[in-house]
Amino acid sequence: MKNRKDGSRESGIGRREFVKIATGAVAGAATIGALSGVDAAGQAPGAPSSGASASGQAPATSGQGVPWWAARPKGAVGKPEAIDLHSHWSPEPYDKALADLGQPLANPYPLDYDLDKRRKWMDEHGDLIHCLTLSGAMPWQRVTPQQGAHLAQVINDTGIQVHQKYPDRFVVGVELPIRDPELALKELNRVAGQPGVRAVHLPDSIERHDYIFDPHFAPVLARIEQLNLPIIFHQMDGMANSYGGDRTAGPPPLAAGIDAPIEHTFLATKFIYTGTLDKYPNLQVVLPHAGGAFPYLAGREEHFLFHMTDHSTSIQRPFREYLRRFHYDYLIYWPEAFRFLMTMVGADRIVVGTDNFAAKDVEYPSAVLDQFKLAAADRERILKGNAMRLLRLQQDRKA
Repeated sequence: MKNRKDGSRESGIGRREFVKIATGAVAGAATIGALSGVDAAGQAPGAPSSGASASGQAPATSGQGVPWWAARPKGAVGKPEAIDLHSHWSPEPYDKALADLGQPLANPYPLDYDLDKRRKWMDEHGDLIHCLTLSGAMPWQRVTPQQGAHLAQVINDTGIQVHQKYPDRFVVGVELPIRDPELALKELNRVAGQPGVRAVHLPDSIERHDYIFDPHFAPVLARIEQLNLPIIFHQMDGMANSYGGDRTAGPPPLAAGIDAPIEHTFLATKFIYTGTLDKYPNLQVVLPHAGGAFPYLAGREEHFLFHMTDHSTSIQRPFREYLRRFHYDYLIYWPEAFRFLMTMVGADRIVVGTDNFAAKDVEYPSAVLDQFKLAAADRERILKGNAMRLLRLQQDRKA
């Protein structure tokens, strides 16, 4: 057991130890087939096989011969209806501020900063609203606290202005300079209540340090809860922030594929076993990439926390109930895994997440979901209803 700075005791299962005891449970996710629509091979019912890979196994594809997450609508795109909580941007004032610090973007993507083109793209792909957040290229590890505070002000002010110009299309996940909790709290208070501020965007960790659970960061969490703003998490790029360090640096580069899901898993688990979710009962947390490996390892985590190595951890509810304290975006890539997520947490805890325009994975959010032939109420919840509740958007908004 380790003593925390506030005098309490923290579980002796550290970040590295956690991964060692947790990695064995991933294989079970593929056996779940509770939802209709896409079959166990990733294809729509009755669809012809799209061929086998070099290993002799059929790739996970939809009935259109493409991966199920790349599904396209069968006909014309209807009225925009999806609210995307995993959507990145990098506006020009922020890009300029980075360049002024000697960190210019190498290859800026037009849809990250050209909002006229972005709105046109949204209309063509069925996106109603984007909650704008930085990508994994967040700067906090590369800049001083004071520089971070300036960058946060620039991008947050830009986001507020964008919402005021396009109030029905964009809301803001505000960025905070996390290296300094006092500066982070100051920025949070500065933007609190401003138009379009509907969430807070934070990295899972920085330099493999779980800053979220530091006592000095507690006032920030308390204020976020008080403001009723959900936290949208995302991993931060760079080997210094990567859980596996140079082990996943490549070639081939697998940090986003392996490290990011483990970061999300550890973040969610530590929210539970540190008592943080109990301390902040109204705090809303959105996990990207369908929570990483967390929903699939949760049973094993509970077993090792409460039945094997640590009998002093105390939480207020059964471990399994905490899975529904989080929301999860649906960016999971294989239909079997999405079915499993639905089984574990329910449609009312899942939101759209596309990773546009970083990984540029899901182009048609509705088409991806429609392959599962969900009940109309569940479809509506995932596409926009849950996001409207989290972001406190008007329930009578006309889509």
